[in-house]
Amino acid sequence: RRLLKGHQFVGSMSRKGDCWDNSVVESFFGSLKQELVHWKQYQTRYEAQQDILRYITTFYNPERLHSYLDYRSPNQYEADMKKLKKVA
Repeated sequence: RRLLKGHQFVGSMSRKGDCWDNSVVESFFGSLKQELVHWKQYQTRYEAQQDILRYITTFYNPERLHSYLDYRSPNQYEADMKKLKKVA
């Protein structure tokens, strides 16, 4: 808490027993670790940053199937929404 306050940050805290605040981030980091990071040995922090950025921009965001989107990729979901708008 002192470190956060010293840098003028406010910690993300929920009520006791309320785990929902961080569930989206925890899900993302779980996927990142399982699908990428656990299988690599990076020589430098920069190499890790570039690999993770590449994972997010070329796979996780556009192509990976997301349960929230009915197991469609974000690209497929957006294409489906465009088709629906044209029909309506």
